[in-house]
Amino acid sequence: MDKIANMLSSIKNAGLVKKDHIFVPHSKIKTSILEVLKKEGFIKTFEVVSLPDNKSKLKIVLEYSGKHPHILPRINDIERLSKLSKRVYLGYRDLHKFKFGRGLIVVSTPKGILSGKEARKELVGGEVLFNIW
Repeated sequence: MDKIANMLSSIKNAGLVKKDHIFVPHSKIKTSILEVLKKEGFIKTFEVVSLPDNKSKLKIVLEYSGKHPHILPRINDIERLSKLSKRVYLGYRDLHKFKFGRGLIVVSTPKGILSGKEARKELVGGEVLFNIW
């Protein structure tokens, strides 16, 4: 199973049912992805929570927009581009704005997990993990 795709679909589905937070299994790459999502405003915050059985989970607090009767999740949809069976790589020149600048492209580069905007600034390309809007 694709653990990144599972985390992303859990975040999306929790937003659709208006949950305040969710828990997912911890890993370093998930933490890096969540740092990018937090910096870009797609989630409020996250933290690593230790459990008694020496396992750790990530507590992700979701971000919403709008007033109470019309509250909408900040994450509308997620498209996983690079999969386990098919990897997608782009150079920094090919990383363009997504959804007229309202979306976000997340890229795994030699400098770590970056948003498309940061990767263009750093002049590095890499594996395109997913688009989010």
